[in-house]
Amino acid sequence: MFNQRYYASFLDKFSIVAVTDARGVIIYANDKFCEISKYSREELIGKNHNIINSGYHDKEFFVDMWKKITKGLLWRGEICNKAKDGGLYWVDSFIVPELDSNSRPLRYYSFRIDITERKLQEQKIQEKNQKLTEIAFIQSHEVRRPVANILGLVSLIDKRNLDRSNLEIVEHLEKSTRDLDEVIHKIVERTYENS
Repeated sequence: MFNQRYYASFLDKFSIVAVTDARGVIIYANDKFCEISKYSREELIGKNHNIINSGYHDKEFFVDMWKKITKGLLWRGEICNKAKDGGLYWVDSFIVPELDSNSRPLRYYSFRIDITERKLQEQKIQEKNQKLTEIAFIQSHEVRRPVANILGLVSLIDKRNLDRSNLEIVEHLEKSTRDLDEVIHKIVERTYENS
């Protein structure tokens, strides 16, 4: 037989859990919630989740969340919160409404998982990609400048006065330089697409 008490205990032990009333006022906060937010249970109970609002998300983010949960639907999203000491932390959040007999929300149960480390890693990767993009942009311009100079010089050569052998050399030089310019252009395009 399924042991609901054990299941609830397990969930409470390994998740950040909060329960609010229908207005969004916190009526329960587990130890994990207190630990990550750095607020005591007494400081959280009776407040709404604005107490941990980091300001990272725009108003529409929470309006959309409330629209969904007030209709009795599950909501899931990644939220950046602010702890009492001002530190930011990220959670993968699941909010489930408990409905009355008329399908109106009585309470909201929030289950969250700390994903701060993953978000920090994503940010580092994004910053590295940005730096690589900047480097590629600068390098492409550094390489393209001499390529443009070579093409400019080749265009100044009066090809009418060249013998066949020298004409082939100049045409080969021009084609190779244009090919090099095209390769540089494609590298830059790929760099921007992947960043």
